[in-house]
Amino acid sequence: MRSQDRDRNRVPLYLQVASVMRQRIESGHWSEGDKISTIEELEAEFKVARITVRQALDLLRDDGLVESIRGKGTFISGRPKEKHWFNLANDLESVIESVRDNVIKVVSIDEQAAPPLLQAGEGVLAPDYVQLRSVQFSRGEPFAVANLRLSREIYARDRRTFNRKPALPRIMEMPDVDVAHALQTVTIGVADPETASLLRVGVGEPTADCRLVLLDSANVAIYVAEFHYQRNCFALRRDLVPKPVKAPRKLAKAS
Repeated sequence: MRSQDRDRNRVPLYLQVASVMRQRIESGHWSEGDKISTIEELEAEFKVARITVRQALDLLRDDGLVESIRGKGTFISGRPKEKHWFNLANDLESVIESVRDNVIKVVSIDEQAAPPLLQAGEGVLAPDYVQLRSVQFSRGEPFAVANLRLSREIYARDRRTFNRKPALPRIMEMPDVDVAHALQTVTIGVADPETASLLRVGVGEPTADCRLVLLDSANVAIYVAEFHYQRNCFALRRDLVPKPVKAPRKLAKAS
């Protein structure tokens, strides 16, 4: 982590140092039971003040990743836990089922929201939108922040459900709504201060960002959602080796 890189980064120094150290634990560079560098050595390596190193170690200690033993040093006591692996689905039905039972907490609702910025190929805008920002929970732990712009006409049909439960399954249950396209884009981002607070992670921590846009039969973007997942709660698993095609079984000839 070069000094000039840190100077251009608005993320607090202690979070940057903690992030690098956490990556070393995740990658196995530091294994459980290993004694890590002294505070003085970490100061020199990262070119930061001693208080910054101590704050970074406090974060790792709170996460159960390190422990300090008086007179002996600081040791790796564990690895980051998998709180919830959310495997990104690659078909609409699987996406619907994966979110159907999610517990959500709505953070804000804006019924006079500005329209979303549509990218090339994402259809045309609806006349008006409602914006819902929520946190999704699994096993009592926050694992995703959702920022959804929903066509006002769709929202008005069942605002009670949309304010309490994931919107996607309810939309698909509406008999007169014909979803012609479901466009999904996945990128890597970082947690801004509000997202970090809602997910209980550090500012600047990596996130897996998923954008999902539903277009109806008139090519109108009725649902534009951006999900920000904790990096340790998200997985994209694919078998990149195609399964061999089995030859048809030959029937035995009658004797």
